[in-house]
Amino acid sequence: MRILNFGSLNIDKTYSVPHIVQEGETISSLAYQEFVGGKGLNQSIAIASAGGEVWHAGLIGEEDGSILLQALEDSGVHTEFVEKRPIASGHTIIQVDQEGRNSIIVSGGANRAIDEQFIDKVLSYFSAGDLLLLQNEVSCFSTIIDKAHEKGLEIYLNPSPMDGEVLSADLEKIDCFLINEIEGQILTGEKESAKIMEVMRTMYPKASLVLTLGAEGAYYQKESQQIFAPSFKVQVIDTTGAGDTFCGYFIASLTKGECIQESLRKASRAASLACTVKGASNSIPMREDID
Repeated sequence: MRILNFGSLNIDKTYSVPHIVQEGETISSLAYQEFVGGKGLNQSIAIASAGGEVWHAGLIGEEDGSILLQALEDSGVHTEFVEKRPIASGHTIIQVDQEGRNSIIVSGGANRAIDEQFIDKVLSYFSAGDLLLLQNEVSCFSTIIDKAHEKGLEIYLNPSPMDGEVLSADLEKIDCFLINEIEGQILTGEKESAKIMEVMRTMYPKASLVLTLGAEGAYYQKESQQIFAPSFKVQVIDTTGAGDTFCGYFIASLTKGECIQESLRKASRAASLACTVKGASNSIPMREDID
């Protein structure tokens, strides 16, 4: 099984703030840094850091995208399907407060230039049984799902950011949902984790589900099977990228043949460690850190 991550590539503009800015409020930042990021890039680097082999597909800007390409290559991600376009790369504006909580605004840039021709080109190199990881930070979201399903790829979806594009897609084609409580609430209308899992099983009976609960841990569900893994207590510095780290480590562990319980445990350990470092992709730990 080969892993294809069709995902975003962003430059993260990160502001340390005394608190997350409120409507109508102007505040001064305590510090400013730039990192490479994007849910797609973060998850590809997490898979590679966990020892998985992953091909990233996405678009970057001709003038500002080299830093993103270099970050993938330095982490051991295959980059044959990362192409440049004559537009700006995607970027994010991230606020991180003194408790490590964050607020994020995304500007799509080159991530929103993905078209059907590029999708066909990338998918022509993959076949039935390969794994597609997808988020909702690139254009042609539904088209990628439809074409990947038609080819028989296993589709793992992390539907973030959750919006109308996700809800209008044919989600019955998804093989595994990787969601947090907020995304679960939007998909099901339920707030409690047990109810979210129950409704997801009813709505998508053929799909497996990974529901992350932040500091409380994470659940895996497949039909009547449920497995829980607790999180690990750490001194939180910045939660940016923790969810992406979890996704990457979980998928890498599964594709290496490890059991669900151990895959959840490794993903939880990795996500906890990611919270102890400021930034997104640079906070993703290596396998030896997890071990």
